[in-house]
Amino acid sequence: MEQKKILVVDDESRMRKLVHDFLVKKDYVVLEAENGEKAVDLFFEEKEIALIILDVMMPKMDGWQVCRTIRQYSAVPIIMLTAKSDERDELLGFELGVDEYISKPFSPKILVARVEAILRRSGVTTSELLEIGGIVLDKSAHLVKIDGEPIDLSVKEFELLSYFIENKGIALSREKILNNVWNYDYYGDARTIDTHVKKLRSKMGEKGDYIKTIWGMGYKFEVAG
Repeated sequence: MEQKKILVVDDESRMRKLVHDFLVKKDYVVLEAENGEKAVDLFFEEKEIALIILDVMMPKMDGWQVCRTIRQYSAVPIIMLTAKSDERDELLGFELGVDEYISKPFSPKILVARVEAILRRSGVTTSELLEIGGIVLDKSAHLVKIDGEPIDLSVKEFELLSYFIENKGIALSREKILNNVWNYDYYGDARTIDTHVKKLRSKMGEKGDYIKTIWGMGYKFEVAG
């Protein structure tokens, strides 16, 4: 699936880097602008920007002006960042067609979750259907069926199965699985993976055999034939 472009606009380089790193981890392409004028130029130069994360207080052209300018031409989703949590600012933002409003300081993980939710709502992320060996996994609906029967997985079990299927036939170390499935959410050891794999195999019944153990390394998802 094609990577989505997100434009991050903030005059603080530290803030841009923080947001950039979290979004790249989720496989987005991130463009950056340090002021409003550059943001507008970038928006019209680049094709198919999926979402804009926009700071209010900036030199040359503030976030409100950027929003007004872009809204004349595009309904692209916009998340506004502000150091103030003023109700009037928030109302102005919504009047200008802002989709979300987040006050600083904020959790980058929450920001990423908002980005993903807005892109789903706006229909930018399409339904991702993975089908293999009698398993159907719908990433957008968060649904797994085995031989037509839905199975109930936790969030991490679902993400783990998605990662296995997307990397079928590839030997995956515990460290690699930890980095890709747990990323910033987990700071423990790799034993948590073994526990989740055991539960996942159990819920998958016979299809649990698709998850092969590679002793001393990790796992591999493999469908015979």
